Amino acid sequence: MSRSSHFIRLAAALLTIATLTGTSACGGSNSSSQSTQDTVTTNKLTVATGEPAYEPWVIDNKPESGKGYESALVYAIADKLGYSKNQVDWRRTTFDAAIAPGTKDWDLNIQQFSITDQRKKAVDFSPSYYNPTQSIVVRGDSKYASATSLSDFKGATIGAMVGTTSYDYAKQKLSTNVQTFNDNATLAQALDADQIDALVMDTPAAVNVATSSQVKNGKVVGQIPGSEDKQGMGIVLPKDSPLTSKVSKALNELKQDGTLRQLQNTWLKAYTTDIPTLK
Repeated sequence: MSRSSHFIRLAAALLTIATLTGTSACGGSNSSSQSTQDTVTTNKLTVATGEPAYEPWVIDNKPESGKGYESALVYAIADKLGYSKNQVDWRRTTFDAAIAPGTKDWDLNIQQFSITDQRKKAVDFSPSYYNPTQSIVVRGDSKYASATSLSDFKGATIGAMVGTTSYDYAKQKLSTNVQTFNDNATLAQALDADQIDALVMDTPAAVNVATSSQVKNGKVVGQIPGSEDKQGMGIVLPKDSPLTSKVSKALNELKQDGTLRQLQNTWLKAYTTDIPTLK
């Protein structure tokens, strides 16, 4: 074999190796890109909340503003995941539809979902981002406005949102006569219209109802003793979502670095302090 012939064959072999290596690298890149496509829309984080969304969770029903505890928390998590504020898209869903089995058109859903074992069968949850207590709201001119104990509500008609921890506590601690409502707005309207004697909500929501125009002359008479939600509120994700572990990691980091506590102090402190606990 001549020296020139040997050189030509060697060059051809090296070219083949380079081509194969390049093809392999391209294939690996595509695979990596697909494996990191965890969201319903490429390069977007789609987040759902309720309609309307209430204070102090979302201010002025504008989650895109970043104002309100849940809204601010979403943007803090999005930043941890590598999404800018402009890459976060908001949409609205009902409470019940969010925790029902089936495919979802969103990546995260946040609207004060209590973490329960039953709900975990249909959806994924992040770790808790808040552990609320339950409080009772009445009209300030009603006979229940001076209540200091749970026994004062004997015989009262209580309202609570269907399928919630608030309903469970109303039924267990207050009265067998508990009326259910599909959302907090109609629940507040029922109290304002004297259709029920009192309502039960998580404490921040209860304070908002009592101090806003939703219930005229509303009053938070107190927290239900022992009502702190031990599992807490979690962000809902579709079942077996590839984002679940990433969102959980981001949330845990926000707890560890003090950001979560700072957000709670900013948005929830005024709604949770100086609320008496009933006997």
